[in-house]
Amino acid sequence: MDNLTKIVRTEIARQYKSVRQFAFAVNIPLSTINSALHNGIGGSSFDTVVQICKVLGIKALSDDSAFYLTDDTQTLLTQYAQLDSYGRHTVATVLKVEAERCQHSVNSFAGQAAAFGGSFTSVNLPTNGAADAVDALRNLKNKE
Repeated sequence: MDNLTKIVRTEIARQYKSVRQFAFAVNIPLSTINSALHNGIGGSSFDTVVQICKVLGIKALSDDSAFYLTDDTQTLLTQYAQLDSYGRHTVATVLKVEAERCQHSVNSFAGQAAAFGGSFTSVNLPTNGAADAVDALRNLKNKE
């Protein structure tokens, strides 16, 4: 399934109670929406894709891009642009830790933390070892 189809599925599920309600709201036949979700949005007519994306608040960065913006991601990027260097560093650190958490197994945690200014620590432990993670962060703070 292509990236745009995944985003459309996610946004329909998030914003509407069912595909049927979305089809009614966008004024496109349910069979057309189901076909697009099953076979990929790219196989639909241009007008249908534009109408679906407009109603869901999805914007393409470029015509050949595999990356699309939803209203949520656009808001996050706008807020990120308003941050100073300390805020950008904080967001980048949290994002890196969360991305690594999602990539590893549910039973373990691997993460890194860096204090603003250069101090750095790394931790890889079972999820039940939260106290060890707190100790690692305390040690990082004490290095400053």
